[in-house]
Formats: sequence, structure tokens, C-alpha cells
Amino acid sequence: MDDCDGDGPAVLSTTEKTAVAAAAVAVVRHFQIESAARRMKAALSRRRQRLLLQRVLDAPDCITTSQAVVQLCAAIGCGLLPRATPRWWMRRRAGGTWEDLRVCDDATDDYFREKLRMSRRVFMEISEACAPHVQRQVTFYKEPLQPEQIVAYELYRWATGESYDNSTSSFGIGRTSGVRAVRDVTTAILRVYGDKISWATGVRKQVVLRAFLDKGFPNCHGAVDCTHIYVDKLPNAPSENYFDRKHHFSVIAQVVVDLDLRVLDVFVGYPGSCHDIRVIQLSSPLRRAEEGLLFRGPPVTLPGEVRTNGYILGDNGYPPSEWVVVPCRGINQHPDEERFDTKQKVARRAVERTFGRLKGMWRLFLRTHKTNLDSLPQHFTAVCILHNIILDAGIEFDENLLWEVDANGVRRRVDLGIHRPPQPVSILTSTREAHALHNAQAQRMKHV
Repeated sequence: MDDCDGDGPAVLSTTEKTAVAAAAVAVVRHFQIESAARRMKAALSRRRQRLLLQRVLDAPDCITTSQAVVQLCAAIGCGLLPRATPRWWMRRRAGGTWEDLRVCDDATDDYFREKLRMSRRVFMEISEACAPHVQRQVTFYKEPLQPEQIVAYELYRWATGESYDNSTSSFGIGRTSGVRAVRDVTTAILRVYGDKISWATGVRKQVVLRAFLDKGFPNCHGAVDCTHIYVDKLPNAPSENYFDRKHHFSVIAQVVVDLDLRVLDVFVGYPGSCHDIRVIQLSSPLRRAEEGLLFRGPPVTLPGEVRTNGYILGDNGYPPSEWVVVPCRGINQHPDEERFDTKQKVARRAVERTFGRLKGMWRLFLRTHKTNLDSLPQHFTAVCILHNIILDAGIEFDENLLWEVDANGVRRRVDLGIHRPPQPVSILTSTREAHALHNAQAQRMKHV
């Protein structure tokens, strides 16, 4: 800058003027470049949008496909459809016994009888009937168990008597799934087939009465006895109540059957220390018989002008009554009394055969096992229903199921849990009507 006096303005030199002009030009050019870049970016964005819109218009199914994908994802997320593959931390289900049961070949029926105690046809009928009550909801993680597999597992556990750990491992399912399967299948069987256990009516009643008449007992409707279901020591129940005469922890099941081994009535749940008399006094047949609701058929006249509307046969563990006929027993019996006791024992053997078939097939109730006292009555009743279903299907019983090899290698007959009373109940404790009925039956044996 040139020198100037104190009163005049400053004057730029030629070099300084050139530098200032160059800086101004650079600033203007920078703003022009930024403005051009923004315009180009906006133009490219508009062009891209036009191209995307044109592609959508050129492909009319694009919107539909997108909506379908969105709906499918929503369905999977809500659990309506299973994932193609489970989460990486979820173990895949193994096949085990269930996969063997699903194989269809000539050995399938024999394998079903061995594992489930029934034919494949009967199993499918039970599965279809119970399916609506055991259906599992599809989850977000894996496909649920099928109703057939759930029913098969429950039958397998009852038939083999295996623990939850062993039986669930055989079916490739978790222990919690096994416990839930037992609960749901039991409830389903009781709900669907509840009428399978009932006193005979109509034509079936005439068949039952005729069968007992042929054995020498007119107007007899069945035979009654008790069996003990052995259980592990119960932690939350008084142990002395469940300690029976054979020094086992058990629960009593009272069953009434006909000569075809069909279960007509079942009453389960009282501790093993209870006497048979106490059990029958608390059961529904006694109450119904006393109210006149059990035996409604026309009365039959026996020798001595004794009339009876109906009764059942019992052992000496029961007191003689107007509707329970028991053996005479005693010392120095009359030949007629001996003949009566023999006939009565032969007819009443149907109960023991029923217990043998029922417990031999469903071995969980043959062995000592852990159980819930609240659900045990339902489980045993469900097994009695299956027992009647198998009888109706005409499935034969394998007598080898009544034998087992003990720890010493000795083959012996299984314990059916039938405890005979240590001392027979005296007939003198019966009522006059019960005594008359008993004598009339004994006199009738002279002509049988």
C-alpha cells in the first residue's frame, strides 16, 4: 500500500487490487459449484423415484406379492404358522418308538399290540376321537406334537409302566410334555368314552343276567372285589393310612364286573389300610341300591318264597346284605353249603380274571410307581375304559403278561394286589333278609 497523508483515503496498489479480485471470483465460483451439485442431486432423486414408480406400474402383481409377504410374516409372528426351522437353541425332536409305530408293514399290528396293547385300527379310532381335546397350538419355535403321538405316548406309559424319564426319552419328547400328555389324554378318554363304564341295560342286561343264571345265580348283576394299586411313599399324606396288610403303600380300587369281564362300576381313591367293608359303604353302588335305583328288574322268587330284585357276588371281605351274596364258609359245612361256596367262587372268579387282564396289559398299575393322589382315580378309571374298549374290539389277552422273572431269576405269577381278608365276616352279622337270601341261594344249588 502506498504512503498517504493522515487526511486522505488509502489507495490500493495494482497487485493488491488483482489479489482482491481473484478472491472474489473464487468465492462466487464456489457457491456456483455447490448450487449445481444440489440441483444435480435433486434431479437424480426425482429420476430414481420416477423409475421406481414406473417399475411398480409395469408389474401389477408387485403390490399383491408384497402384501402376501407382509401377511405371511404377521402369521408366523402370531404363531398361526410354524417356522420352517426351529430356533437354533431348540433341539429337534427325535423319533424313537413313535417313528417305529408309524412304519406301515406286516409287523405293524404286532408291534402295536406289544407297545400299546391294541391293534392299529383301534388306536386310530381312539386317536381320532380324542384329537379335538389334545390338539396343541402352533408355537413360534417348533411344530407341536401331533394328537396321535400324544395318545400313543400315554398308552405306551400305561402299558409299559416306565417312568416319565424313560418313556419320554423313548418318544423323543420332554418330561413336561409327557406329564401334560398324561393329563390331557386322561381327560379326553373320560370325556369321550365316559359311557363305556355303566351298568348293563336293555339287551346287554339280559345277556348278563342269563350268564349268571347259567352259573346258578338268577337275577345276579355282577361280582365285586377290590385290588390295591401300589404307590411310592407319599410325602404329603399320612403314611400309616396308606400302609396295607402286605406292608406296601397302596390305594384301593373297587371294581364290579360281569362274566364277560366288562367293568360295570369302579370306585378308586381310599387308602390301602381301609377294609373292603368301609370302601363299599362309601361307594355309589351301595347308596343307589339302598335308594332302589340300581336293581330295577322284575323280582325273582327263590326257594323259601324269597324274592329279590337283584344282587351282586362278593367274597367274605364284604358283609352279607340284601344285595351282596357272600360264601358260607365255616367248619363242618353242609354239602349244600359247600356246593354253594364252590359255585359262588367260580362265578366270582371273573373279578380276578378282570384284574389279571387289566393290570397285565396296563402294567403301570401293577407296579409301585410315583403318582398324584388327586389324579390317580381318573387314570385308573381311564384304564378301565380302555379295558372295555379292547374287549369290545375282540383283542385277545396274552397270558404271558401274568408272569414275570424276579431278581433271583425265578419265573412267578405277578401280584394283582388282591388282599383276602384275614378273617371272614360272620354271616350272623347279616340282616334277616340277607340271611334268607343267602339260604335260598344255597338251597337252590341242590337243583343246579
